[in-house]
Amino acid sequence: MDYKIHQGRNVKRFREMLGIKQEALAHDLGDDWNQKKISLLEQKETIENQLLEKISEVLKIPVEAFQNFDEEQAVNIIANTFGEHGIGYQRNDNPIFNPIEQVIKLHEEKIALYERMLKEKDEMMSRLEKLLEK
Repeated sequence: MDYKIHQGRNVKRFREMLGIKQEALAHDLGDDWNQKKISLLEQKETIENQLLEKISEVLKIPVEAFQNFDEEQAVNIIANTFGEHGIGYQRNDNPIFNPIEQVIKLHEEKIALYERMLKEKDEMMSRLEKLLEK
């Protein structure tokens, strides 16, 4: 299976894991940013390197995380990014989320999606077989 990394979705995943709202990210990126632009950015499959670097600085997540994110690598990225006391974004030294649980949740959502797709494929095949029998 040829899998293409969706950088915008990865920005959204890490932003949500950090508990940062779109408005807050927009504010940190500068005056020409707003919530709507962040929403559009998170829909882009590929993001310009210069912008990825700026987002990387703001979120304190390596650029490579946005470019190469998958569930297996996520544990390593998070383990190397989060120190003993969390990231301290906006003076929050004790984040109330568990990054590993967030990665597991994303993985479970992906499995559920694949299971649903397989079920839909089986239903479609069944309908096609019935049509061919007629």
